[in-house]
Amino acid sequence: MEHAKKKKKKKASENPEAKFQLELNSCSKAKDLLGAISLYDTAVSNDTRLNQHHFNALLYLCSNSVADPSLKSTALHYGFRAFHHMSTLGVVPNEASVTAVARLAAAKGDSDYAFEIVKTMAKYNNAFPRLRTFDPALFGFCEMLNADRAYQVEEHMKGVGVALEEAELTALLKVSAQCGRVDKVYEYLHKLRSSLRCVSEATAVVIEDWFRGSRASEVGEVESEVVRVKDGVLRNGGGWHGQGWVGKGDWIVSRTTVCADGRCCCCGEQLVCVDIDDVETDKFAGSVAALAMEREIKANFSEFQAWLEKHASYEAIVDGANVGLYQQNFADGGFSISQLDDVVKELYNRSGKKWPLVVLHNKRLRGLMENPSSRRLVEEWMNNGVLYTTPNGSNDDWYWLFAAVKLRCLLVTNDEMRDHIFELIGSNFFNQWKERHQVHYTFVKGNLKLQMPPSYSLVIQESEKGYWHVPIAPGISSESARCWLCITRPSGHDAVATVSNGVSSLDSQGEGNNTCSITGKRKERSPPS
Repeated sequence: MEHAKKKKKKKASENPEAKFQLELNSCSKAKDLLGAISLYDTAVSNDTRLNQHHFNALLYLCSNSVADPSLKSTALHYGFRAFHHMSTLGVVPNEASVTAVARLAAAKGDSDYAFEIVKTMAKYNNAFPRLRTFDPALFGFCEMLNADRAYQVEEHMKGVGVALEEAELTALLKVSAQCGRVDKVYEYLHKLRSSLRCVSEATAVVIEDWFRGSRASEVGEVESEVVRVKDGVLRNGGGWHGQGWVGKGDWIVSRTTVCADGRCCCCGEQLVCVDIDDVETDKFAGSVAALAMEREIKANFSEFQAWLEKHASYEAIVDGANVGLYQQNFADGGFSISQLDDVVKELYNRSGKKWPLVVLHNKRLRGLMENPSSRRLVEEWMNNGVLYTTPNGSNDDWYWLFAAVKLRCLLVTNDEMRDHIFELIGSNFFNQWKERHQVHYTFVKGNLKLQMPPSYSLVIQESEKGYWHVPIAPGISSESARCWLCITRPSGHDAVATVSNGVSSLDSQGEGNNTCSITGKRKERSPPS
């Protein structure tokens, strides 16, 4: 066996293509460009049959060597020569080939070619661009202050399903600021907000430079449309309005921290717990309903949907089984109705005497009704409209989740929603929704403690006044020590100080976060008078 392996290895070393590959790999590991070029020249002169892997190894070395001033010229010459040779031999490039050539083109200062080579990838079989494939052209155009071409690269990336990350968004933000493209600056600030929870120090500096510049002080209007801005905040789930620059004049840019209650320690602005917007909420509710209809008896779930339409005033939903079975002996079938009652009464008292909705399986209800001590309490819940029982054969998870999403209210459960039914949802904003709506609970020595959603979200926030608060990412020992950018302007407060008749102020309840004080359910907008 060992002899056969040695014989096979010896045979491979005698094969010119295999020998070339072996030696080229050694040069690649050692980052030896000149050694690789010597091997390549020898292989060409010997008519060694070259394949895609050979060319990619050489292209990789060339593209990685352009940063060395002493090697740049050689790397560019041999890189383009190898790619042309690859084409003449009919060797089809892959994504790695194209990425390497795009990097060479950008190093040569030819971002146009770096972009064109990526756009031609469709003609190569099984060659699909990745983020790194577009970076040379995108960063090249940004460095050249060619904002329009940089935007074209972004648009093409969007068309082929490649998402930008922080480095790319920051480059686009910076070139927009440098070229005075004020609307684009605003757009990329919001793209950063929707893509990241915190920004890096490098991004924070770009943001600071923009707001401290003269062009930033000129953007916006002293008198903004208050109704439009407030409507934007409500529609978008809080934490941003997306209606453009508010206020005018110089910005005040500071680095500060945020108090535990969510107030900025610099300007006193109340940060909010950001919810998913109306469009995402409706889409989320629709996907939950569609999946439930596939897996539940359709008539049963349709009946629940119709019932919920007529009983839409609930501000909290309770996963009855999760609360009743908390810390109970499952082997004995233990279910604590007293725990469930404690949760119901606590929510009732917190919300100004409004009953929550408890979702409980019919099988569980039958067991409670058979016990005289619990029957009285169940009947009381029924009389107060507290209880909805799901039918036999159903999974009550679908019911309480749909109700919480549809009614945009709190959900009391310790279920982390990680099992198969939640995996089916596959929503990238599911975690954001949970952060805003899920209430955890504990019972310590029989005493209930509700853990309400956080008072504010760790995410870039834009207020009605046009203020911006930007969390910075470096690792810290405690959240209270995290550095934030606080960006305000004196005219921002005046721009929204006068509220039109018939439009309620989000801050009037001391919340400033689109929600009722206990439940987290969005306030309905009042029609303008």
